[in-house]
Formats: sequence, C-alpha cells, structure tokens
Amino acid sequence: NDSCYLPPLRCPAVCRLDPYDGLPESYLIHGGRTPNNEISSSLYLLTMDSRGCNRKLTVRCQEKELVAEVPGARYGHTMSMVQSRGKTACVLFGGRSYMPAGERTTESWNSVIDCTSQVFLFDLEFGCSSAHTLPELHDGQSFHVALSREDCVYFIGGHSLTSDSRPPRLFRLRVELLQGSPLLTCETLDTGLSISSAIVTRTGPSHKYIILGGYQSDSQKRLECSTVILDEKGIQFEPLEPPNWTPDIIHSRTWFGGSNGEGNILLGVPTE
Repeated sequence: NDSCYLPPLRCPAVCRLDPYDGLPESYLIHGGRTPNNEISSSLYLLTMDSRGCNRKLTVRCQEKELVAEVPGARYGHTMSMVQSRGKTACVLFGGRSYMPAGERTTESWNSVIDCTSQVFLFDLEFGCSSAHTLPELHDGQSFHVALSREDCVYFIGGHSLTSDSRPPRLFRLRVELLQGSPLLTCETLDTGLSISSAIVTRTGPSHKYIILGGYQSDSQKRLECSTVILDEKGIQFEPLEPPNWTPDIIHSRTWFGGSNGEGNILLGVPTE
C-alpha cells in the first residue's frame, strides 16, 4: 500500500495536484484497462519523496482507500481537482466498464458499456466518496476532456457507445464544498467540440490550454487544434493554427500521446 513501485501498466485517469499546504506536486492515478483486458478500480497517489542524508529523490506510489459510495472499475474516464471555500476535492466522471455479471454471456463476456452518468466526489484526507446524479448528465460518455478552474469542471466532447457518436457536448459542473454535504449543479453549454481521446496541455500558470489530437469519428483523426481559456466569465474556444503534420501522422490510422510539460505535447504513431 505504500511503496516505490508503480501500478501495473494500463490506461488510467490521471490528475495533477498542485502543491498546497506544504505538500509537493503529486498525481492521482485511478482505474484503467490493462493489455490483458483487466479493468481496475484502484486509486494511487504518486509523489516524489526526498529522504536521507543525500536527499535522493524517490518515486513514491501510495494506494488510497475510498469508502462509502465508491466508483467501480473503469477506463476512459477523467479526474479533476476543484477548490471551494478553502477545501479541495476530486471529481471523477464517465468511463467504460464490463457489462454487469448477470448480463454477460459467453459471446459478450468482454463487452464493455458506458458507465452510469453519476459524478463521484471524494476527498483525499479521509477517502470518503459520494455519488451524485444530475439530470443534465443523462448519457454516459467516455474519452472526453475535463478541464477545471476553482469550483468548476468543464466536460468537453467524448464518445457515447449507445449512439456510437461524438456529439459536441459541453457541460459545466459547479461544486460547492459546503459544511456537511457538497452541492453539485450542472449546466449545458452550447459551444462544444466533437472529439474523443484528445490530448491537452496547459501553456502556463493561467488557465489556458491547447487541445489537439483525438478523433472526430472511428476512421477520422482530428487534425485541427484549439485553444481553450477558462476565466471568471466561463470557457472560450479559439481556433489555433495546427503544426505541419508529418506524413506519418497524416496517413496513420491511430495516434496517441500526452502532455509533456507546459506547452509541450509528446505524440506517438504506431508502426503499421
């Protein structure tokens, strides 16, 4: 539960925690699907630990236990940090998992479905998790983008298995961490992006992001880029001149990657 070993190889939801209350920068790692088609529900906290006389830096990976209404095993979901009234909490939403055991047959044993559209909220200090159902979030979605600023989280795009589509959805979730029970409200906004599995990088200390990569359909990559700005007024999208994509990227069927520091993105293209 408290070691220097990383969790098994999989595709989890990852969330960065800015330094606060004297604690260092850290990362939350939840769930994911392994190459062996195992889906996890574990939650880890990844930090850099500096100990000993030589102050050697060591990767520290601690498994966190959640209690109460705990999110089930999933992948393709997101985690985001919110701050309200001097408190901090983590928001988990979306993703996919296997069909319930009672509905699985030999033919559909490895079939996956979108998880319910519940929003899970948990604190890291006590590990208490709560599930919230909001009328605006009535369809499951996976591989969407989640961006947060203060007490708001924006859910952008995503793929729905039920309709096999990527509707240009945009939701704003507001979380008020009141004394006792939290209050969650959701609003549907008009300007979204039709995108799934996109790559996001933050370009500086302000809440300005670049979204690129991802897919517009199963057979069409999204080669456009967008700048997203979160401020006191809400969310703004601006088109951004894309880079000169190499022929390998243009003609590939799939691509993947992630943020490689502020303003940098690492892209990978599988060989055919």
